[in-house]
Amino acid sequence: MNPIVEREKGLLEVARRIDDLRAANANQPVDMSAEIAALEQKYEELQRELFGSLTPYEKIHMARHPERPTALDYISQVESFDELHGDRHFRDDPAVVGGFATLGGRAVMLIGQQRGRDTKENIKRNFGMVTPEGYRKVKRLAHTASRLGLPIVTFIDTKGADPGISSEEHAQSEAIAMCLYEFVQARVPIVATVIGEGGSGGALALGIADHVIMLEHSVYSVASAEGCAAILWSDASKAEEAATRLKLTAADLQRFGIIDEIVPEPLGGAHREPSTVVTRVLESVRRAVQKLSAMTPEALLEERYRKYRRIGAWGTERRETIGTIP
Repeated sequence: MNPIVEREKGLLEVARRIDDLRAANANQPVDMSAEIAALEQKYEELQRELFGSLTPYEKIHMARHPERPTALDYISQVESFDELHGDRHFRDDPAVVGGFATLGGRAVMLIGQQRGRDTKENIKRNFGMVTPEGYRKVKRLAHTASRLGLPIVTFIDTKGADPGISSEEHAQSEAIAMCLYEFVQARVPIVATVIGEGGSGGALALGIADHVIMLEHSVYSVASAEGCAAILWSDASKAEEAATRLKLTAADLQRFGIIDEIVPEPLGGAHREPSTVVTRVLESVRRAVQKLSAMTPEALLEERYRKYRRIGAWGTERRETIGTIP
């Protein structure tokens, strides 16, 4: 069970009591506004206590919240969207939704990783884990956008690429590598937004961009906290420590220069006010696309190259010798 969902149960009980008091107050002469105000204050205090300062591991669970807005929630709010299907090699992957869209009056190619809301949809969407066919669809759409001169907009939300045997047999790593190659050389503006969980190469395949945005409680990492703990310590129970060491929060990544912008979320997470968050994100994407569209293709490619060359630094680490070496 998601611990964030568990925390919300107490809040929901207080919210129900407030709604009940409001309904009762409207239907009887006794004024209960003081009691309602006291409960509302208690509700705000509980929210600040529970969600005012989240640890990196808690942010991972916030990013995985089952009611968090998905790619389709953002896509549904653009002016128009015509979905394109298939990789033209094998099949269509429902974990990737993409096609021609209109955003702020400008034609764009919109591509998103889609999770499910319930068990049935999660099975259909493979829990947002993209297969090689999905990445080949991404590559096809990105290539089409570059050829037509359309900016590319991506929404990242996946635990990672599909790890199944079938995906390995269908050249998963090659499909992701070709996505990276296509995005690196695209002669059009690219804006990527991490809306939930950005995990491993499965997320990076859609993450090469001129402007990278993250929601406040989203995460973006080379590996999941659980996977990192299992690799480093052979103990998945150390996931909380791994989350802290991975530096996967939006604030950490902006400080390192890996992302360019953070979109704030309401207290309690994006799912508390989804329409507000969707509007904020789309407005940030629109502004970024507008700014980048003023650049020439040559300038875009040069600045994209410089952007990724600036990430990271080479240095040496001093280590004290413990004991003697025979």
